[in-house]
Amino acid sequence: MTATFEIFLVAPPGLESVLCDEARENGFAEARTVPGGVTFEGTWPDVWRANLVLRGATRVLARIGAFPAFHLAQLDKRSRKFPWGQILRPDVPVRVETTTNRKSKIYHASAATQRVERAIAETLGAPIAPDAPVQVKLRIDDNLCTFSVDTSGESLHKRGHKQGIGKAPMRETLAALFLRQCGFSGAEPVLDPMCGSGTFVIEAAEIAAGLNPGRARAFAFEQLATFDAAAWDAMRATGPATPPKARFLGYDRDPGAIRMSAENAARAGVAEWTSFAQQQVSELTAPDGPPGLVIVNPPYGARIGNKKALYGVYGSLGQRLKSHFSGWRVGLVTTEAGLARATGLPFDPPGPPIPHGGLKIRLFRTGPLP
Repeated sequence: MTATFEIFLVAPPGLESVLCDEARENGFAEARTVPGGVTFEGTWPDVWRANLVLRGATRVLARIGAFPAFHLAQLDKRSRKFPWGQILRPDVPVRVETTTNRKSKIYHASAATQRVERAIAETLGAPIAPDAPVQVKLRIDDNLCTFSVDTSGESLHKRGHKQGIGKAPMRETLAALFLRQCGFSGAEPVLDPMCGSGTFVIEAAEIAAGLNPGRARAFAFEQLATFDAAAWDAMRATGPATPPKARFLGYDRDPGAIRMSAENAARAGVAEWTSFAQQQVSELTAPDGPPGLVIVNPPYGARIGNKKALYGVYGSLGQRLKSHFSGWRVGLVTTEAGLARATGLPFDPPGPPIPHGGLKIRLFRTGPLP
């Protein structure tokens, strides 16, 4: 349990540096960015803790070994000598996923997958299944075969409490990283005027209350030979949430969205600090108290609504924020710079394009509004 190895945090493309900042803030001091994510050296307890506490990671991979192979027969032979029993359990089904590139002599990913799966089944005895709870990832790059095990299982955006989902939901991992980019640390109110299923509001309330994002779900690492149930229970055990001083508010014109948001917040354990109400953007006003952050993921027009009509919606939102939210900062997520400009808000240069549901979205941010 004290041996170290490479731990890789998968990040939404374009947000690697934001996730790296979060990892360092959570005690993974040597974390550094690489294409597609963040890497650092750690132990199996570090793997468990990364899954438990990191809000922005998509999944956590443990690099378990590597060897060179120049043809399938060599891959087969060396896979049979690999110490699978140190990581995998013979009673837990496994599946293998392979990626390769043109720099490697082994270029047939499905054939490589078959060789490794057969080696695991015949040397360890673990069953192979397409829906197995444990996945081994093989990357063949320039004839080097690198093995990782996916320790998360389901994507980490699945916190375990969102059962109600709107038409174009924001993933919790993305919401957490966008909140971080907007400078949110938990000490100020957050308001979402088009809250959908409540993702931004619930994430903000959880951050403010000090609740770990992985507290209510299971992980693939619990099915590995390296798992220590007693140590994990001790790590996961935390005291009661710290009641936030700020409030977290969500509005939407759709009563169904408000109902979903309230139910999701209740399942997340943050209903006490969140409020959701049906309201048009034209009725939006700032709550009493100090200014905070307005963060919103409006319709883009690509899948929901008509894009031409949305310019008026964005214009109305911007006008309402300029006239009623002095001192508040704004974060707006959209696919179109033109829609962001239609608000008339003084946005800084936008963040990088982020893949989201087949689209490319950007975060537009302001400083405190005059």
